[in-house]
Amino acid sequence: MTESAVGPENTVAATRPKRVRTGCLTCRERHLKCDEGLPDCQNCRKSSRTCKRGVRLNFIDTQVKSPPITPPTQEWDITFQDESREIASEYRGGLGRYAALSQEAEEVPDIKDDALYQFSSGVMNTPTLAPQQLPSLQQSLPAGDMESYQPVSQRRPDNSREQHIHSSNNTDSTFTSQTIPPPPLPNYSNSKQTLTPPSEDRGPLDSPEELLFMQVFVEEVGLWMDSLDPYKHFSRLLPFDSLHEPMLLNAFLACGARHLALVNPAYHEDKALHYYDDATTRLLEALQNPNRNTVTCATTAVILNVYEIMSERPLQRMNHIAGARALIKECRWTAKSSGVGAACFWINVGMELLSCIRFNWQVAWDPDLWGVDMDFSREIDYGREEGWTYRLMYIVAKIANFRSSVPRQAENTQHAEQVRLTNRFNEWNRLKDWIDSWNNNVPRTMQPMGYLQPHQTSSKSAFPEVWLIKRTTIVARLFYHTGMCLLAQTHPLLSTRSPDMHELQQSHAHDLCGIVAHVKDRGVASVAIRSLAIAAESLVSRREQEEVLDIFDRIQKETGWRTGFLHKELKEKWGWNNEEQYQQQQQQNIPAPILPLQNYQFQPTNLPPVPPPLSLKQGPRQGIINPILRSADFSAPTHPYQSHYVAPLHLPPQPHYSQY
Repeated sequence: MTESAVGPENTVAATRPKRVRTGCLTCRERHLKCDEGLPDCQNCRKSSRTCKRGVRLNFIDTQVKSPPITPPTQEWDITFQDESREIASEYRGGLGRYAALSQEAEEVPDIKDDALYQFSSGVMNTPTLAPQQLPSLQQSLPAGDMESYQPVSQRRPDNSREQHIHSSNNTDSTFTSQTIPPPPLPNYSNSKQTLTPPSEDRGPLDSPEELLFMQVFVEEVGLWMDSLDPYKHFSRLLPFDSLHEPMLLNAFLACGARHLALVNPAYHEDKALHYYDDATTRLLEALQNPNRNTVTCATTAVILNVYEIMSERPLQRMNHIAGARALIKECRWTAKSSGVGAACFWINVGMELLSCIRFNWQVAWDPDLWGVDMDFSREIDYGREEGWTYRLMYIVAKIANFRSSVPRQAENTQHAEQVRLTNRFNEWNRLKDWIDSWNNNVPRTMQPMGYLQPHQTSSKSAFPEVWLIKRTTIVARLFYHTGMCLLAQTHPLLSTRSPDMHELQQSHAHDLCGIVAHVKDRGVASVAIRSLAIAAESLVSRREQEEVLDIFDRIQKETGWRTGFLHKELKEKWGWNNEEQYQQQQQQNIPAPILPLQNYQFQPTNLPPVPPPLSLKQGPRQGIINPILRSADFSAPTHPYQSHYVAPLHLPPQPHYSQY
């Protein structure tokens, strides 16, 4: 080569360092030329760095048999272009890792809009769900609970309403609207416009409205839903799962919006109904898909059931109460289940138990089929008091069934009546011994940490201050005192006015009222309301009665639970209808009259008469199995979701049974 052949451009090209492809990753990060020395290059040896080896990119022959499904739209289109071989060719040996490309292009199936779920077109609209057909339910409910109810489809949101402003006085919650811009005016012309497609795994909530409603659910509604769950699924785990499950997400948002409407008049129920209808629509669609996720469907139904309980007239919203129970049974969740199955089972059973105590019904799901371990000699792990709470709920359910089966009329013969009373007396003693044994065997952490008499406190309360620490302990104690009050009311041989039963009921009623009067945990409100109503029936002091009504008002103000109907019921039982007599007592400073106690002595041959049946005007028909959940099983002829349900092809695996 002559000198003239070497030009300036060729000289620069000859002196430019050749780029290497197999250098160490350390030099690549430092943007230095690597000499590719082994085991360590020269640059890493000089700088005492770790010489990292390997190829940053891995080229694997991936053959996609079925391309991902994307939601169709008229505004944009998506195509997939594979450039992996072109990129791999830039690296030494990269292209060799790919197999030979087939010349025949694989046909991509034409996926229709309804290929994912084959549903009828009518289900896509917002459903108008009629209440489940219950046998003679109208005859078993009080007149106040059977008021007219306007269907969801007939409600029209008012777009002219002013923007919502969150001005709740609840200082315990962290959510606030001061940093959240006001949401836009509601627009419900398209029910799908704010929903995430089922196949999309969305990131964090980026809508101020959705974020507010989810915060309200986690900090208020999920608080009491997790009162029996040590892992706090509803407030800590399931909200993250809802980010890729729109059906679950809208159920959460419906409950959060509903609670906000209960505690703050600035918010209206139209938002809650919007999310509730969307979640219901998606649930009904999923129930028609045999390949559905049964766990997600059951969990969503449980949350929608909670929304219905929070409604103004829960007995008029029975769309998911029986459905949630049927889906729980379909998933084979029992007291022996773990995880989300246990959480859904116990919140569902707990809500039914409170309803049965309220209406004096028998529990539809036989407690003997729950699978609760009632061997008190078997120790439960320290700090897992929930297991003892489950045992007590089983006992209280048996007491509720015993109470609802009180005979309404005497037997035909004296001998038959004697046999029946003897059997019920033995059953009463068995339940009493059972609940006493539970109280004697519970760990120390489930007993009061402090107990002060009313004169020892500065709260001016008429009830003792009972201090319990853990939430599940508070719930357990409320159920315990409720069960004892029910036993005092249902003794087959002794009247409630007898000295023993009167003392038993008064003692537990005052302790129960003392717990509710001084508790600051809003997570126990649902159990506290029903327990307090049972205990308050036996109070005879006007001061105590007035304080109970004040406690109900406080609970309603803090949690949104409606307690106005309890005011009317308790006043009737206390005899407050005669206000003139009360005014005379107040002027004379005479306490409310106490009914005289009967000196009753039990003689086997001289049994007391059977009490007369209660009037149907005072409450629902008693002594029947819970009519709402009596047919809550997909094997029943009139099962829930009858026009939408399709049996699943795959059920979740049998839950692993362990000791709580």
